[in-house]
Amino acid sequence: MSKTIQDCLKERILIIDGAMGTMIQRHKLEEADYRGERFKDWHTDVKGNNDLLSITQPQIIEGIHKQYLEAGADIIETNTFSSTTIAQADYDMQALAYELNVASAQCARRAADEYTKKDPSKPRFVAGAIGPLNKTLSLSPDVNNPGYRAVTFDEVAIAYTEQIKGLVDGGADVLLIETIFDTLNAKAAIYAAKNYFRNNNLPELPIMISGTITDASGRTLSGQTLEAFYISVAHANPLSVGLNCALGATQMRPHIEELSQIATCAVSAYPNAGLPNAFGEYDEEPHETAHIIEEWAKEGFLNIVGGCCGTTPDHIKHMADAVKKFTTRQLPVVEESFA
Repeated sequence: MSKTIQDCLKERILIIDGAMGTMIQRHKLEEADYRGERFKDWHTDVKGNNDLLSITQPQIIEGIHKQYLEAGADIIETNTFSSTTIAQADYDMQALAYELNVASAQCARRAADEYTKKDPSKPRFVAGAIGPLNKTLSLSPDVNNPGYRAVTFDEVAIAYTEQIKGLVDGGADVLLIETIFDTLNAKAAIYAAKNYFRNNNLPELPIMISGTITDASGRTLSGQTLEAFYISVAHANPLSVGLNCALGATQMRPHIEELSQIATCAVSAYPNAGLPNAFGEYDEEPHETAHIIEEWAKEGFLNIVGGCCGTTPDHIKHMADAVKKFTTRQLPVVEESFA
């Protein structure tokens, strides 16, 4: 029997990959590259629709996955951050949502299987990435009408259900609801996942949940403290809860420390490569990020660690090397209250 991700989490700190967008930018792709042959006559510009590359340039996406696997990643994320009907409306490509998820999951699956075959003692896992959407359920986009919402809970749940179906059909091992700045959107994704597996009589895939603390307030964009966010999603019985994006490792540290003390599941962290400079670029070198992450591992904060914006395979390799000598965080025993 091959090891499950739960088995591996008990043994060591697992490594998740780094930024997809950062790596795609290195290819300096133009509009024609994004379009490929199939979409050469598409009626809107599609440059910047990175998820589309899983269909038009799958060799690039698979190649990026392999670079992260080579660097030591145990978990690679599918290229599906915006693969919902709601997000793809920006390009009038709503009808492609399911196909994008299947294609992206298959790219990651091929790469993961290739590396697992090379070393069966280190299985590689595919996390189906479910992004936060460009519309939010908790906040109004109209400053003059605070009660207005651009989308309904049901519409969000339907969009996420289609995404989840594609990720499952494409071969994802876990679902990763990530970069959450609005907990209600995340709850719609959780609801969609639970319903999808139940309604189709399928075994549930583990769910990883990763929120975003947007600034020094220590709150999500929709106003929750970290503890409130954790309590809001704990009912999903997630494999892990953690934080990603918005902050570099230095700024994220106190929040990861707090989460490590309250979470009864695994804790994940994938910070940015520092904070962006005046040009929106990330300057933190791999050894700098790894040095901070090493301290977290030493303190026992981590079960899963990797990188977000600005991080590269070199960052992931340095992190993997830095944490391998430390044991994984032990899950706390929390007394249940029957009050």
